[in-house]
Amino acid sequence: MQETFYQSESDQPHPGRARAIIKTHPEVRQLMVRNSWTALIAVSIVVLQTAIAYAMGALGFHYWWLSLVIAFCVGAFANHANYVIIHDATHNLILRSPSWNKMVAVIADLPNLTPSAMGFRVYHLKHHSHQGDYEYDADLANHWEARLVGHKWYRKAIWLMLFPFFQVTRPPRLKAIKMWDRWFLINLACAAVYDVAIVYFCGWAGFLYLVFAFFFSIGLHPVGARWIQEHYTYDFDQETFSYYGPINWVALNMGYHNEHHDLPSIPWNNLPKLRAMAPEFYGNLKYHSSWSRLLLQFVFDKRYSLYSRVERMKESRDSDSHAPAETANSRNGNLDLSARPINF
Repeated sequence: MQETFYQSESDQPHPGRARAIIKTHPEVRQLMVRNSWTALIAVSIVVLQTAIAYAMGALGFHYWWLSLVIAFCVGAFANHANYVIIHDATHNLILRSPSWNKMVAVIADLPNLTPSAMGFRVYHLKHHSHQGDYEYDADLANHWEARLVGHKWYRKAIWLMLFPFFQVTRPPRLKAIKMWDRWFLINLACAAVYDVAIVYFCGWAGFLYLVFAFFFSIGLHPVGARWIQEHYTYDFDQETFSYYGPINWVALNMGYHNEHHDLPSIPWNNLPKLRAMAPEFYGNLKYHSSWSRLLLQFVFDKRYSLYSRVERMKESRDSDSHAPAETANSRNGNLDLSARPINF
């Protein structure tokens, strides 16, 4: 049986919830304010990561193992926090001017060693406006990518470890995406200058530390599980999930994903306030309480695959036929993906 994404005819995952929240709690609008302190956090993280890279460079390659440990325990969380800041800058939630938000994103992107901030800005906004649309949403895996990974635990682990490489293969399939512009070139130039400076002042050993931190921050690491938490699901009546756990403290509340999709004009520091303000909208939703547990579930549970996502059906596809598409429900049954311990 050929696998496919679970298909939904609805235009949006939860239409009207944002309007209902604002209508029920008009004071929610007070949470829609920019947080300029986020820029200072971004600069502080860049300084921290650069300082650690300098220290690793002074120790040399013989301490590559220490570099790996520090990257897993510190660098991954630091780089991931700056990814969240890039995310908020994409929504212009830091400074008033869009250009200044873009500059904050470019600065936050420096320890990642690759110019990803401006590309993320383009396809993430498309993700919000066309969530689950295979032709516009880069968050959906390529079909060949999903078939390649399959259900094998080691392939899923490798996929997470090499997640950045798979991500760059997705934008070419998207429609109405313009990646190359002035800000992309600025992002590229700043990344190149920073990389050269790291090698010159910190040596290749310092550069290696940042490479480790980069791959851990979005890959085979508890913070990398947020890619699974956000939209991978067995419960196809709820395609977007939040994470309410302790890592939110250092992940700048990135786990509050339902809240963010409902009201993307609320910055990271106010998302917990939104949930507390509107419990009737979020108290009955399933959620995850452990990224570490979810990481293990995704890798070792054979029921999980890259097809465990919802794809929006287009009217143009169904205009000639109203026959129901084969869905993931027919393969997996009615499974409950509540946050629970995995049993080996």
